[in-house]
Amino acid sequence: MDLFDLFKQFKDRGIDVNSLIQALISYRLTENHSIIRASDWVNRKEVLETFNIEDFEQRTLYRVLEIIGENYEETMLGIQDSIFHIYDFPHTNTNFDWTNIVLYGNKCPIGKRGYSRDHRPDKKQITVGVSELATPINMPIGMTIREGNINDQVHFNDTFDQVVNRLKPGSMVVFDQGANKKSNLEKVEAHKLKYVTASQINTSDQKTWIKNFTQLNPELVDD
Repeated sequence: MDLFDLFKQFKDRGIDVNSLIQALISYRLTENHSIIRASDWVNRKEVLETFNIEDFEQRTLYRVLEIIGENYEETMLGIQDSIFHIYDFPHTNTNFDWTNIVLYGNKCPIGKRGYSRDHRPDKKQITVGVSELATPINMPIGMTIREGNINDQVHFNDTFDQVVNRLKPGSMVVFDQGANKKSNLEKVEAHKLKYVTASQINTSDQKTWIKNFTQLNPELVDD
């Protein structure tokens, strides 16, 4: 997928960036703890030999992650280019979803307090949008990162714009009601795409449904 050339352009001095990334991924696929422990894990003799790198300081690994973060949009574009060059996908129906990641520090400039799906309103967070080609492909093709106080309706634009040029006309995009907004639906249709989403339910609708339900003489099964 030409990932070596993709990452090498961001760091061409010192320890090879691709070797460090491969070592970090290997760590994530095995122990998967903190980045501090990742440095200790990689700096073992057998791991260093496996990836043909010399021992390094912890800040070196931090710098690699910082470089990827600074260039993540270009990285995602390069990965998309490779994926769509290699594969002839039978469809480009796409699922969108958004979540948040809690931050246990104050250094992240986009860390903000917002609606916390992790039930940690006391912590700052970032929001992450993910897009994937739907079943039976199930392959991620995009990732967007925004401030922690951005809601799904706003974040939708970043996620959609990142992948829309990859989608064939008539493709279906699927997302939940959190991103359901009139302007978002119109944007999807303007690109000759279809969508499936859930309706936003207000209090009056709920009361009407409950009132109609009680008129059907429901039977109590248990308390």
